[in-house]
Amino acid sequence: MDLDLLTVAALIVLGASTGFLAGLLGIGGGMSMVPFMTMLFSAQGVEMDLVVKVAIATSLATILFTSLSSTRAHFKKGAVDMAILKPMGLGAFVGTFLGANFAGMLKGTVLAAVFAAFVGYSALSMLRGKKPKPGRETPSARGLGIVGSGIGFISALLGSGGGFITVPFLTWCNVKMHTAVGISAGMGFPIALGGLAGYIISGWDVTGLPGGSIGYIYVPALIILVIGSMSTVPFGAKVAHSLNVDSLRRFFAYFLFLLAAYMFTKAF
Repeated sequence: MDLDLLTVAALIVLGASTGFLAGLLGIGGGMSMVPFMTMLFSAQGVEMDLVVKVAIATSLATILFTSLSSTRAHFKKGAVDMAILKPMGLGAFVGTFLGANFAGMLKGTVLAAVFAAFVGYSALSMLRGKKPKPGRETPSARGLGIVGSGIGFISALLGSGGGFITVPFLTWCNVKMHTAVGISAGMGFPIALGGLAGYIISGWDVTGLPGGSIGYIYVPALIILVIGSMSTVPFGAKVAHSLNVDSLRRFFAYFLFLLAAYMFTKAF
């Protein structure tokens, strides 16, 4: 598969927009990256059983870079609690590694359906706008690790940084919203690292992958997406601390519904 100029331009725009959203809303780019990459790679002739896995794996690898930039920006604002992030991040690494290997065993259509269901649920949660009421304190380090592993496993199936789970969980545990977003941004790195390792291993001997792939990770697209996203993540994080993003969050929810519908069509 060769990337033409139009596809390269589309990937740059996709990277820039998802990088901004990662900084602004504390979400991984996977929810928007994966459907669009599925469209682009399908048009380039990648077979259905592989295209969703390639899109998810490449999206996760991108988060490896955007998370560092986003976390740094939030850390400067004092919004990253390392006592929470460390155990959750360790658990997330393990969970994502296992999830990536599990995803490698699934059919592409099944993975597309799982992705669509989770994204649709996330969009519905955003649209309802209900924030979990603080109900308890954060659990012990072991408990945080277990929660992190669950978030990582699900993230591996979505190509996402897990923010749509991490942020509600932390706010339920009486963590301030801006801190929850900062921790969610930091979770992206161990999630992406575990996913990177898992998808390389699970796709190592698979035939029919695009040229330039390492396992399921399509390196040429990864490079372009990183270039597009790295410049916009800090800007999104800066805006997040100066803007009420509820209206934008509702708009993004409708957008996610459309992307979920598209992935359902790929599944069925």
